[in-house]
Amino acid sequence: MVRTGGASVTAGPTLAVVAREAGVSVPTASKVVNGREDVAPETRRRVTEALDRLGYVRRPRFDAAKTPGLVDLVVHSLDTSWSGAVLHGVEAAAHDAGLEVVVSAGLTRTRGGRPERGWLDKLTARGSSGVLFNLAELTASQYAWLEQHRIPFVMIDPVLEPPPGVVSVGAANWHGGVTATEHLLALGHERIAVIAGHQRKMCSTARVAGYRSALASAGVRHRPEYVRHASFDESVARRRMLELLDLPEPPTAVFVCSDRMALGVYEALAERGLSVPADMSVVGFDDLPEARWIAPALTTVRQPLSEMAATALRLLVRMMDGERPESTRTELSTRLVERASTAVPRAPAH
Repeated sequence: MVRTGGASVTAGPTLAVVAREAGVSVPTASKVVNGREDVAPETRRRVTEALDRLGYVRRPRFDAAKTPGLVDLVVHSLDTSWSGAVLHGVEAAAHDAGLEVVVSAGLTRTRGGRPERGWLDKLTARGSSGVLFNLAELTASQYAWLEQHRIPFVMIDPVLEPPPGVVSVGAANWHGGVTATEHLLALGHERIAVIAGHQRKMCSTARVAGYRSALASAGVRHRPEYVRHASFDESVARRRMLELLDLPEPPTAVFVCSDRMALGVYEALAERGLSVPADMSVVGFDDLPEARWIAPALTTVRQPLSEMAATALRLLVRMMDGERPESTRTELSTRLVERASTAVPRAPAH
C-alpha cells in the first residue's frame, strides 16, 4: 500500500502480473510497454488489454533535475472557453515563475471506460517537475503512481472529492448557488428551478446545495420537480428546460449551473415563443465570454477561472520547492454579475 496524504491507495500491478494475465512472458510484456515493434499484433492486443484492465503504469525514469523549469498541465479538453481561461491563468503565473508549461488534453477514456495512461508515459519521458490537473478524475493507481515517484501535483476544480492530503483549488460554489438564488428571490420570484450539472460532481452538488439553502432561508418551499440535471451539456439543458415548461406549474425563473447550459435554456425558451427575462429569468454560472455575447446578456455567477489556475500554479511551485501548503483546499470567492437576463416576475393574468 502507498499512502497519499494520509489516505491509503493500492499500488499498481507488476509487469509479471500483467504478463501472466495476458498469457505471455515478462520480456514480451516489457516489449509492448516500451513500444517495441517486434511483437505480433494479436499478442500486443492481449497485453495492451491486460495493461488497461489491471491499471498498470509504466515505471518512469524520472529525474526532477532533468528539466527543473518544466511543468505539465493536463486539461479535460482544449476546445472550450473554460479551458482558455485556465490556460491564460497558468501561462501568466508560469511566466512570472520562469517556468515552461506543456499542455495536453489527457485522461481521455478507453472503450472500457478506463482512463488512458498516455499522459503518465509522456510525463515520464519529459521529466517534468510537477503537474496541474484541471477537471480531472484520477484513479487510485494514478494517485499512487504520482505519490510513489514524488511528483508534486495540484488539482484545479477536481471532479470528485480528492483523497485527504491532495492539494486542490476551486471556487466557492455553495456561496455562488446562494447568491444566484437570492438574486432571483429579491426580484420576487418564488417558483425558481435549477438545472445542475453532473449529480456526483463536487461543484454541481455544492451549487444545488446553495440554491436549496437560499430557498430555505427565505421560507420558500423546495420543489423536487424543479431540480434537473443536465451533465453540463447544452443540448441536455435544452431538454431539461422543456421538461420544466411542461410542468403543471412551471417556474418563473431558473438558475442554470453553467453558462454553456444556459445557451440550451435560451434555445428551449425561444422554441416555445418565450422571451428572457419577460417570461423567464435566467441566471448562469461561470461568466464565460458567451455570457456577454448572447442576447439578452446573461446574469451569471462569476467564478475566477484564471485566478484559480494561477493560484494552483503558485501552490505547485511551492511544493516543487519542498514546501507544504497550510491547507489542502483553497477556495476563491464568487460574485454575481448582473446583466439583462433577470427581471421581476410577470404579473399573473386575471
